[in-house]
Amino acid sequence: AMEENRRWMFFGDVQARGQYPGYMQRFFRDHNITIEMTESDAEDLKHTVDFISFSYYMTGCVSHDESINKNAQGNILNMIPNPHLKSSEWGWQIDPVGLRVLLNTLWDRYQKPLFIVENGLGEKDSVEADGSIQDDYRIAYLNDHLVQVNEAIADGVDIMGYTSWGPIDLVSASHSQMSKRYGFIYVDRDDNGEGSLTRTRKKSFGWYAEVIKTRGLSLKKITIKAP
Repeated sequence: AMEENRRWMFFGDVQARGQYPGYMQRFFRDHNITIEMTESDAEDLKHTVDFISFSYYMTGCVSHDESINKNAQGNILNMIPNPHLKSSEWGWQIDPVGLRVLLNTLWDRYQKPLFIVENGLGEKDSVEADGSIQDDYRIAYLNDHLVQVNEAIADGVDIMGYTSWGPIDLVSASHSQMSKRYGFIYVDRDDNGEGSLTRTRKKSFGWYAEVIKTRGLSLKKITIKAP
């Protein structure tokens, strides 16, 4: 777990701390990797970032038993599924508490303001007979993650901002599908490129507007229970 976390944290360590960490220098030595670096390069690295921005969609597990290691569906990182978590239709595991853990981990490690630049749920949406889109599952996902952001703030984490992914439906970069929808606004377009492109506000549109208006006071406690 430590090794996997370090691989994930490597770029942040360089950008926030201004030098290559010892664990990566060892990795380079063990794998006969030579990094050509001048004195000016080392000086440039010292110009560290002012804040840390990151995307959060899911968590995963690792195991010392290589026979059971397998990637969680849709996960680009080398992790195995957590049997105690629910997953989206595309296999992305839903872990709101994991966001709080990550926020605290990054804050403890870097002591720099944190900016959550992507967080959202990709799911299929259905248009009702009256033309509405009742995406309560998206509301539950975002509600639970924002509750954990608030918990992290209470923990003392300096969070400078949060932006959801995303405001309007578009082609999912991870699966090249229009049917994997993230937005608060529905776009009439299917995976074959057919549709009128008509825009319709989903139920989550009004819900999110209220969250912003009340500065989070309209949020409810955790709504997604473990399986």
